Amino acid sequence: MPAITWEDPFCGEGANCFRIGTDTEGNAYIAVAGQEDHPLTDSREALRALIREIKAGRADHLL
Repeated sequence: MPAITWEDPFCGEGANCFRIGTDTEGNAYIAVAGQEDHPLTDSREALRALIREIKAGRADHLL
């Protein structure tokens, strides 16, 4: 597995913390903080699309 550069954890209410990371091969990773050895992996473009959709309110029904 390539070396992943992790961002600082993002923690919501109740200390549910997630981390986002990237590698030099164009992959993006999302993991629960402390469980970075089991990330969800996709392309950076897929991560960008996910973030755009969330910011546009497309996941508001999950709140």
